Amino acid sequence: MVLTLPYPPSINHYWRRVGQRTLISREGRTFRKKVCALLGRGIEPLEGRLAVVLDIYPPDRRRRDIDNVQKALLDAVEHAGVYRDDSQVDLLITRRRDVVKGGRAVVHITDISTARNLLSKLAKELHA
Repeated sequence: MVLTLPYPPSINHYWRRVGQRTLISREGRTFRKKVCALLGRGIEPLEGRLAVVLDIYPPDRRRRDIDNVQKALLDAVEHAGVYRDDSQVDLLITRRRDVVKGGRAVVHITDISTARNLLSKLAKELHA
């Protein structure tokens, strides 16, 4: 399964503290709604253990920590019903790609048992 999604908010902007509570920020909720609208409802959630590759295309050349987009993406995909819980993810690979206007994220999801093929393909790309 391959999903092309908007560029996610950084984890630094995803959570907000309100008194004793930690909540998803307005920016985080807006992102989740966009993902749900793009993917629609009625998806049969994936079961079992999963491997996920995130291809991150930043919107500009500013310095960013690549791991700051993972949580927002994984949570939004879960919220859209693609899988039941992001704890199903046993392998997570995040790759920074070229800058594209507006940014985007491409999420590749596969069953962990078929991840060997995915890892082989990634290894070939790294050596190319």
